[in-house]
Amino acid sequence: MSFEYRGHMPLDYQPVAYPGSVLRFRGPASDLTRPFVLCLGATETFGRFVHDPYPAQLMRRLEAPVVNMGVMGAGLDVILGDRAIRAGMHKARAIVLQITGAQNMSNRFYTVHPRRNDRFLKASTMLQTVYPEVDFTEFHFTGHLLTHLRACSRDRFAILQHELRTAWRARMLRFLASAPAPVHLLWLSRRPPEEVTPGGRVAAGEPMFITAPLLEEVAAQAASLTVAVSSRAKRTHALRGMFYGPGEEAAARALPGPEAHRCAAEGLAALMQPCQASG
Repeated sequence: MSFEYRGHMPLDYQPVAYPGSVLRFRGPASDLTRPFVLCLGATETFGRFVHDPYPAQLMRRLEAPVVNMGVMGAGLDVILGDRAIRAGMHKARAIVLQITGAQNMSNRFYTVHPRRNDRFLKASTMLQTVYPEVDFTEFHFTGHLLTHLRACSRDRFAILQHELRTAWRARMLRFLASAPAPVHLLWLSRRPPEEVTPGGRVAAGEPMFITAPLLEEVAAQAASLTVAVSSRAKRTHALRGMFYGPGEEAAARALPGPEAHRCAAEGLAALMQPCQASG
């Protein structure tokens, strides 16, 4: 079993497998034979360090089955490619898709791990040409890689950012066009979309490089968009109600806490309850 600790208090994620996938999703296991709402996303949807993540709260608010298929470290690659997720999408009556960053997916510049999309595997010839002075064997995570490349050259980094945004936009539009059920987008982060600027910082725990105009363009093709962000006052107590172990404080600080999860469930339920009633 998988545990995270805050003092002596364990948080058991009850990892569960679904047919067709080697991934472990957050439990308890759900019945996939009945109509359900499917929640897709990354570490935030999985609910790392949070006892009561938004999919569980949404289930109580809707009084209907909700399946959490959030994946730790996921980007669009695993969401688009995993067989269990694809099967779940075709059985779901509605889909909640957490907005993930543009950094954790394979593109023309680099390749990521197919299941842990935050893991950097290799640089393409194109990226090696743009950054000839960089030894790419030193990097194992996309965040570390991008932080270093930005420090090397802001101008060259802008080329990489443009590619990532272009690839993210294309994959999101493809996902929305092919989804077999209505898709409700969710921005779940410690910062609102308007604080993400082109050429901005490389920050963990947020949809990296996804600016407000880009988000609005994609959201126009979805059933709805919910923005769930902790208030500035609450951000001063960022770790309140989170469960983490020694050495994990920095990771916990980068992720949205219980208040943001409550806001996400509340906002999604308000938009989806009419759909549940009419369905």
